[in-house]
Amino acid sequence: MAGSRPSSSSSSIVSLPSPSQPLASRLLLLLTILPLTLAGFAFVLQWRGGLTDPVSRWSPDHHQFPGMETFASSHSSSRTKGSGCADILGRSNSPSFPYFNNWKFNFDSDPKPRISITTSTSAGLEQTLPWIFYHKVIGVSTFFLFVEGKAASKNVARVLESIPGVNVIFRTRELEEQQARSRIWNETWLASFFYKPCNYELFVKQSLNMEMAIVMAREASSDWIIHLDTDELIHPAGAHEYSLRTLLADVPGNVDMVVFPNYESAVERDDIKEPFSEVSMFKKNYDHLTKDIYFGNYKEATRGNPNYFLTYGNGKAAARIQEHLRPNGAHRWHNYMKSPRELKLDEGAILHFTYPKFSDLTSRRDRCGCKPTKDDVKRCFMLDFDRAAFIIASTATEEEMLRWYRERVVWTDHDMKLKLLRKGILSRIYAPMVIVQGLRESGVFINTIAMAQSNLTELSSAGDSSEVSKSGTISSRKIGQNRESVATARRILHVPDDIFHPPAVPPQSPPSLEAFQVDR
Repeated sequence: MAGSRPSSSSSSIVSLPSPSQPLASRLLLLLTILPLTLAGFAFVLQWRGGLTDPVSRWSPDHHQFPGMETFASSHSSSRTKGSGCADILGRSNSPSFPYFNNWKFNFDSDPKPRISITTSTSAGLEQTLPWIFYHKVIGVSTFFLFVEGKAASKNVARVLESIPGVNVIFRTRELEEQQARSRIWNETWLASFFYKPCNYELFVKQSLNMEMAIVMAREASSDWIIHLDTDELIHPAGAHEYSLRTLLADVPGNVDMVVFPNYESAVERDDIKEPFSEVSMFKKNYDHLTKDIYFGNYKEATRGNPNYFLTYGNGKAAARIQEHLRPNGAHRWHNYMKSPRELKLDEGAILHFTYPKFSDLTSRRDRCGCKPTKDDVKRCFMLDFDRAAFIIASTATEEEMLRWYRERVVWTDHDMKLKLLRKGILSRIYAPMVIVQGLRESGVFINTIAMAQSNLTELSSAGDSSEVSKSGTISSRKIGQNRESVATARRILHVPDDIFHPPAVPPQSPPSLEAFQVDR
């Protein structure tokens, strides 16, 4: 009898009642309908604005970039007339980042820390406007533009003056007279650069402009000041929300100067028109690489050029505004009363767009009257590549120049790029490109030009705008009215004898392979 029980149990399992089958079907149907219902509910909420699109977190409504809010684009239909920048600064045919539409910068806010940038430039609007507004996006509030050439022309200057936070200083006779009285001429730290042409003359001019910018930045209640060229963008890598303001806010209070190592653009075409929105590949600085990686790939990264970088490799610095601050050349700052405490960033960098356009060869040549000989270029240019570029631009045909440019500047070897990208020598950096493209798509550049033109009559009726513009800009004529310059008045300052005043830091090439071999 016991042996018959398994058979009886097996028989009972086979004959389970059929109602379990509808239960399984209902469970399967529920599992199918529930996700569809949730998806539909989420779609309705998203459509009605109840949920946050992760991509839209980059929009101005969420203040991911400082100092911005949405506004109605009342000038979106405006178009400039007679502007040579329309093609480059206007909207492109296809949208690149639609979440940047209708940007407006909130200039009434009081951001901390307040950051100023000073520059000496002769560039046109096609370069200057993207440069200004990019830095506004990452947190810069005030700009001091010492303008000459194209940048000082009537049409360009009026547009620059119309931008809140931008101070335009023209190089007038009054400005030169005031700078001629600067204490710098009586000191030794810049003396080796005096009375030399081309790059040396520019270096002295930049230093004198930086000295004046310190005074203006203090009057503007700035906390930090940075000297930057208009072919350079600050890359606040490692900071929350890609914010320079956040980056500098986290700097310890006892640090006087923050050094940004520079990366150099590695262009991949010879027909670049707008470098800020067309170049995404950069060569990293020695300070952000290991010694083995840097020197192990030095020859391949140099590609037959004199140095690892085409031009300088010692970065730029931000200085905390404080008493007795002075420039120490275009790349550094110093203090008359102490040696500044310096911090070098591990991630943040200056993106230097070096010879990104083929036309840069001839434009640099046209700004310098030196003879195209090896001896003469040494007294005009500080770096070897600048000397070689000047000679080739002065002596070669257009075809020879283009061939030289492709060999020395343009990165066309796909396998080599891939290898150096994997090694970390080259790096893809897209944030500046996306921001500039987004600004262009939003109409910021074209609307700025249009609004400046629409205000032309109002500015003219208000009198000479070079005195004081409606945007609060400072002109050199206004500065020049103060016959006793602030810099001259500071000569009475007693400087302790034990304070060491190092010579100005010039643009310097990165470490060379020869120096490494000698050290070993």
